Amino acid sequence: MRLIDIVPEGAIAAPIKALEREAIIPELVDLVIASGGADAASRDDLIARVLDRERILSTGFGRGVAVPHAKHASIRQIVAAVGVSHRGIDFQSPDKQPVYIVFLLLSPEGRPEDHLKAMEAIFKQLSRDTFRRLLRQAGSAFEVRQILKEVDAQGV
Repeated sequence: MRLIDIVPEGAIAAPIKALEREAIIPELVDLVIASGGADAASRDDLIARVLDRERILSTGFGRGVAVPHAKHASIRQIVAAVGVSHRGIDFQSPDKQPVYIVFLLLSPEGRPEDHLKAMEAIFKQLSRDTFRRLLRQAGSAFEVRQILKEVDAQGV
């Protein structure tokens, strides 16, 4: 699964406006909706579902990265949004470090295999120091999109 295929045009915020975890989720959900990846009618429920998941266990996994995610009946196909924070956001990550890169992943409820494939594709790239560094340095959505295209083209 290619990242560029699950991050629609317009679902990237670089830099993100939010300064805290509870604000970044709605900002990224709004980008998914604006890009056609989700229905506006499901906005509040999507936000609640992702935040509920965050309250159970933070999706900040260290190294400046978080991958909040949820499955929802209104989602027709896997969709992700990317946010880059230059200031850092407290995501209560295990390493206690701020998060600079956030991938919001929304999946259809009935396709757990696709959800796992998308998570694997995201984590595969986020585990690479070079990928994280390039994203943190990106100053625009265009730059983030170019980075996603390049890593997908490399097939690594």
